[in-house]
Amino acid sequence: MPNKLIFIIVFTLSFTSLKGLNFDTSCYTDTVFDKRIRTLQLYREEWNLSYPIIRLNSTDKLALHFDLIDNHPETYYYTFIHCNKDWEKSDIFINDYLEGFTFDEITDYKSSFNTTVAYFHYKLIFPGDRLKPLLSGNYIIYVYNYDNPEKPVITRRFMITEDAAKVEMRVRRPQMNPGSNENQQIAFTVNTAGLDITDPYRNIYSFILQNGRWNNAKKNLKPDIYGNNELRYNTLSDKNIFRGGNEYRYFDIKSIRRSTENIDRIDFRSPNYHALLRPSDNREFKPYFYWQDFNGKYYIAVQEGRDPDTDADYIYVYFTLPSQYEVDEGRMYVSGALADWSFGQENIMLYNPSGKQYECTMFLKQGWYNYEYVNIRKGDRGGEASRFEGSHYQTENDYHVLVYYRNPRERYDRLLTTGTTNTLNRMVF
Repeated sequence: MPNKLIFIIVFTLSFTSLKGLNFDTSCYTDTVFDKRIRTLQLYREEWNLSYPIIRLNSTDKLALHFDLIDNHPETYYYTFIHCNKDWEKSDIFINDYLEGFTFDEITDYKSSFNTTVAYFHYKLIFPGDRLKPLLSGNYIIYVYNYDNPEKPVITRRFMITEDAAKVEMRVRRPQMNPGSNENQQIAFTVNTAGLDITDPYRNIYSFILQNGRWNNAKKNLKPDIYGNNELRYNTLSDKNIFRGGNEYRYFDIKSIRRSTENIDRIDFRSPNYHALLRPSDNREFKPYFYWQDFNGKYYIAVQEGRDPDTDADYIYVYFTLPSQYEVDEGRMYVSGALADWSFGQENIMLYNPSGKQYECTMFLKQGWYNYEYVNIRKGDRGGEASRFEGSHYQTENDYHVLVYYRNPRERYDRLLTTGTTNTLNRMVF
């Protein structure tokens, strides 16, 4: 059967399936549904430590990277799902927000080279001519096997902004808050000049993200003052206050031949490499000390190879957190982008009473990593890091403001604009 005819048949079947899908709420988070998928990253093209936000009708691109731990590749397709401000599926048709095809194949993949763990590295640059978003707002990239479109393999969040308004941001130490030594407050102003905004108190929704995280986001904020085409979110409210946290811990496993800072040793125990981190100290009551970090992210790199996508190996990394006693409430986790900012079996820490320490083992690709230790209690979304990490108003953090608008005559939430600042340089983008 000619290849063109095969493609038409697959396209028709997949399109029919996609139209009838009832995506459940698990599709609207950053989730990997196949345990063979590792090292999933989504960022601005050629800017590995950036956040997945691009401008509508621009040349901006996003890069999706992931590894399939297997000896054989699989065929993956992807589509986009438009979501409202709360990451629920928008009440619009797929042709309302996509131009071109409704799905496409991920064709850029290659096998690992000279590694102890066999894998295939997949890469997708989007949007492209075949799949082009037409609207601003929140999106999910939905990756699935070609023969089972109703079962996702990957769901990942990204945002498309109209860049239609200007945001000015300030980060300061809270003045009227009992936690002024540990917290950071974000005040911002949104200039809506030139926009036809109906009832901003009811139809404008602002969000604040710390270091790109959604599990501790400040959501659906309303302006304190509106006038002269300006929405002001000032420092009189406690709804825009975050724990400052601490600079992230770090380790470097770019090389398997030598131990670097914070690495006690690296051993080869067939068939894998094993990296033992030096025991971590308790920073809860220590004074603040600045060092440059990635704000919880990681950077894939390999010293004994040329292409980190395929030459970097996978290593078992052992975390140790000394503690005289087991925490009296909740559980301890290794947290950061290395665990997708989630809390599950792969990054939970177990208490070893004989060694008086928490322990965790993670399977990670070579690179440079940030992490912290987080205590999760029942009902927590983002957890509490200050128990072993401390929290300081001086800590360097990135903050993003996302401004959504729901026109009463439309059925979706527009992302009018975004703003970014850093607590060190106070720069506004």
